[in-house]
Amino acid sequence: MPDIRRSIILRRRPTGEPRREDFQIVEEPVPEPGPGEVLTRTIWLSIDPYMRGRMSDRKSYAEPVAIGGVMTGETVGEVLASNDPGFSPGDVVVGSRGWQTHSISRAGALARIERPGAPLGAYLGVLGMPGTTAYSGMKDIGQPKAGETVVVSAASGGVGSVAGQLAKRAGARVVGIAGGADKCVWVQETLGFDDCVDHRVGNLDLALADACPNGIDVYFENVGGAVQEAVFARLNPFARVVMCGMIAQYNEAEFPPGPNLGFVVAKRVRIEGMIVSDKPERFAEWRALAAPWVADGSLRHRETIVDGLDAAPEALRQVLRGGNFGKMLVRVGREPAGA
Repeated sequence: MPDIRRSIILRRRPTGEPRREDFQIVEEPVPEPGPGEVLTRTIWLSIDPYMRGRMSDRKSYAEPVAIGGVMTGETVGEVLASNDPGFSPGDVVVGSRGWQTHSISRAGALARIERPGAPLGAYLGVLGMPGTTAYSGMKDIGQPKAGETVVVSAASGGVGSVAGQLAKRAGARVVGIAGGADKCVWVQETLGFDDCVDHRVGNLDLALADACPNGIDVYFENVGGAVQEAVFARLNPFARVVMCGMIAQYNEAEFPPGPNLGFVVAKRVRIEGMIVSDKPERFAEWRALAAPWVADGSLRHRETIVDGLDAAPEALRQVLRGGNFGKMLVRVGREPAGA
């Protein structure tokens, strides 16, 4: 058993983009699990845009991380000790346990990952929260149909890449929006999108008009800002907008004024926000559906991997800047033999 646990806590609430000084690394003895609890060591840590919101004390759908509290995050880990009959040492589990090398969790907050199977990191990306978010957003709100035009922002990211592939499976024409030529090439050539617009180059309005000559029926929103404004101008009557994320404004102290929504009435547009945890049943549903697609290669995904718990703060900065390509993961510990 290890002696020391390392954790990254929130030292202060950031102003604008998070900085390393907003975090602090603490070391303490590894705790022992109590009744119904499980001790795990972290193998993979997921880094996601929502974490920036948890660093602020602005009222939201979830409680913020307390000053001095461990930063929140989903992880894959190995069970070291268990005081619950549902888990045994050596089990590999996924759950929300935070930026730590070792964690104590209630057994009910963990899900066992059956081995052998997909790579462990996939359970934090394409088979985890991002993939489930894309699935729930498309299934419950977007509902793409054959012949429709679907636009996905942040199309090369962990959520957008899956959302677009699901729309393609439904028979829609799918246009991605991404930042950079390399991302747009990957979105088209690897993910199979019909087109991809680089929002960093040229006139976004004209590029979208060219990519979506018949307007837009479904928009999967991950970005906000100028990208949202350009897409909203091309929405068709009865379009559906999945409001999943607004990463363009996460570092802002005050949210910018919203668009004029008069068109929503005239065009009878449905705009609905979503938080994937509102429908927890979607997680197991998605894993069962998607695991065979990942295994046969028909559901494509990509990861950006950095090493060591200390790299987590900079990894979050990169995600908020769009510096990641696909799902951002921190490799915190070694994988078990045969995993």
